[in-house]
Amino acid sequence: MGEAQRAGKALLRSPIYLIGFMAVGKSTVGLMLAERLGLPFVDLDKVVEELRGLCISEIFQMEGEEGFREWETRALRQVSNGLAVVATGGGVVTKEENWRYLQQGITVALVASPEALKRRIGSGEGRPLYDASSWKALLYEREPLYRRAQVVIDTTWLTPGEVVESILEALDELESVGS
Repeated sequence: MGEAQRAGKALLRSPIYLIGFMAVGKSTVGLMLAERLGLPFVDLDKVVEELRGLCISEIFQMEGEEGFREWETRALRQVSNGLAVVATGGGVVTKEENWRYLQQGITVALVASPEALKRRIGSGEGRPLYDASSWKALLYEREPLYRRAQVVIDTTWLTPGEVVESILEALDELESVGS
């Protein structure tokens, strides 16, 4: 049985959105999941950069977080009609308008312990909202929003391959509940 069949028919009709905090593994897992399912992979930050013609750090510098979030919503709107695995930015969940698009697909939240995230974040280089003194507060503020997802996978002790397997199993369960 192929991976797409294994993951259920719902998958064949809806994008899969990976949401979660910075460094939780959305891009790594998203690329692997897309490959396993034979679907395109979309990094929403890359779509934002293409639409705006600037890199993420430049958008934050020139337009602030609010300006970036507007571009992010435009990018989400653009990819919402396609069939793909989409790795979103960590803050996509903070804008209620974005949930209209996210809920048209299958939302999978990747979460991890603060200690695991800190190890993965490292110095925070290349992460515009990382601040060594306040990143945990940002995590705790967003955590309830991530938990709105249809599927929540704790990645703390899992390899990216194990996370992909967990997502495939959860998609199977979603399909069996929905049929």
